[in-house]
Amino acid sequence: MQLDDFDYQLPEELIAQFPAAERGASRLLTLDGKSGRCGDRMFADLPQLVAPGDLLVFNNTRVIKARMFGAKASGGQIEMLVERVLGAHEVLAQIRASKSPKPGTRLLLAERWQAEVTGRAGDMFLLRFLDATEVLDILEQSGRLPLPPYIEHAPDGFDEGRYQTVYAADPGAVAAPTAGLHFDETMLQRLQALGVEVAYVTLHVGAGTFQPVRVEQIAAHRMHSELYSIPLDTVASIAATRQRGGRVTAVGTTSLRALEAAAQSGELLAGHGETDIFITPGYRFQVVERLITNFHLPKSTLLMLVSAFAGFEPIRAAYAHAIQQRYRFFSYGDAMLLDRAQP
Repeated sequence: MQLDDFDYQLPEELIAQFPAAERGASRLLTLDGKSGRCGDRMFADLPQLVAPGDLLVFNNTRVIKARMFGAKASGGQIEMLVERVLGAHEVLAQIRASKSPKPGTRLLLAERWQAEVTGRAGDMFLLRFLDATEVLDILEQSGRLPLPPYIEHAPDGFDEGRYQTVYAADPGAVAAPTAGLHFDETMLQRLQALGVEVAYVTLHVGAGTFQPVRVEQIAAHRMHSELYSIPLDTVASIAATRQRGGRVTAVGTTSLRALEAAAQSGELLAGHGETDIFITPGYRFQVVERLITNFHLPKSTLLMLVSAFAGFEPIRAAYAHAIQQRYRFFSYGDAMLLDRAQP
């Protein structure tokens, strides 16, 4: 398929700059897998759209304050965005500077922290922080929340709370698993009271999630890799759900990618791994029957993923419907509930 197959025209005013006043107050577009019909609901209606015995799988990654500003020893200004924390004092990062720093270059970040460039990994840089403080603590103290580039305001204390799921536990993501932002504690309690079970995976969302596809033939695109973890309890919960006839719903494309990555052998396996799985139309899903997700950017790998999941033409129709009905798009926007298309 061609990159232009996944383009659409979005009025700029439909890009959500702020979240709904309360978690769960967003809208929910439903796409029926059999009829292809769209329905307009509120996210608060979700308990009416699931059944006892169903399973929701959440990504419990926690967003870190991955963006820092600083200067080289020469005085040149730099902006750093951590892609991955590699250890107590080492990171893999993107660096924006007038001139790319070479290995051995010293950086002063946030006018406080010393770091040294130790090498390159493709288009990214390896850095070692020279202070005794561990890097996660440094980022928490002096970093800035890495809001997506289409959100135009500077992050503040409100964003630090709302650009994080209520169940976030394992720090390491540089972007939120945004489908989970709609859930609050009350919604989770309502679902569990109905007999809907929950399970967790971890996929640390990388900055590559915002990287544009730069090739016209999408099969030639290569994804940035991301770390994931599938607990044994989650594998057992999915097996039990299937046995009792329930449906497995991934909350977010990141949860779906983690599960599918862990099932590439033909069997869902617990454990840790790294994945650059690229899901496009024609992919045969092995784990998930339903998907809760936000609306994704034109020509993005995530739009390709949901087109693979729910069907190319149904997604095109759903997005046209969402634009006509003035849904709010992207990270702080509204949600969709998708059924998996029949192969």
